[in-house]
Amino acid sequence: MAVWVGIVLVAAVFCTSMLSGIFGMAGGLVLLAVLLAILPVGTAIAVQGAIQIISNGSRAVLSRAYIDWPILGTICLGLLTAAGLLFVIRYTPDLVTVCIAVGLMPILVWIPRSWLELDASKPLHAFICGFLGGGLNLAIGVSGPTVDIFFIRTQMDRRKVIATKAATQVLSHSAKVVFYWQATMVLTPLEWGAVAVAAPFAIAGTSAGYWVLQRLTDVRFRELTRWVVTAIGIFYLARGISLLI
Repeated sequence: MAVWVGIVLVAAVFCTSMLSGIFGMAGGLVLLAVLLAILPVGTAIAVQGAIQIISNGSRAVLSRAYIDWPILGTICLGLLTAAGLLFVIRYTPDLVTVCIAVGLMPILVWIPRSWLELDASKPLHAFICGFLGGGLNLAIGVSGPTVDIFFIRTQMDRRKVIATKAATQVLSHSAKVVFYWQATMVLTPLEWGAVAVAAPFAIAGTSAGYWVLQRLTDVRFRELTRWVVTAIGIFYLARGISLLI
């Protein structure tokens, strides 16, 4: 891995962790785009998962007092079910599918609440959240907008939303690293070293994002989340279509 690539990785980790610290997602989408430009698909998904564990983990620790543990437990059951299914069918990702799927995902955040009443505080909905969100995270590397629609429409405080989603993503990204473990074997010790160097910047970015989050209103938080995720989705969709062409 060239020195400039390592520098770009560190900068990307800090910025995307800050983005996730503010919105509880979006950062992982951007980071995956950077990694897909320099690594094979399966390897990029695994490395992104490893970095996101640190980013989401630090965010979960910072806001641990707000984590809803019953919701988290039910989501975990859904995640394990999805992981088992993908393992049985021996799923393997490809770049075009990942880009187009991620590009279409932001549509979910624009669906009117009256059309799709999903609420992570309800056990069945929490299980579906874990199954769909965890399954997509394993299949295409990200699932933020999918998980978001189960939380953004609840009556939960924004800090509780961020905390519970962060803990959910820690579990989901951990499963992703295990699922794609073989794909990480192509990385050299130097490349793993670059990932390790980037790790502290994930924590720094998360802390900066958490500081910004405390200064946002619930209304502003939800409004900005939609536009940020949509812009990222357009980028992914354009790339996926260009690859097809």
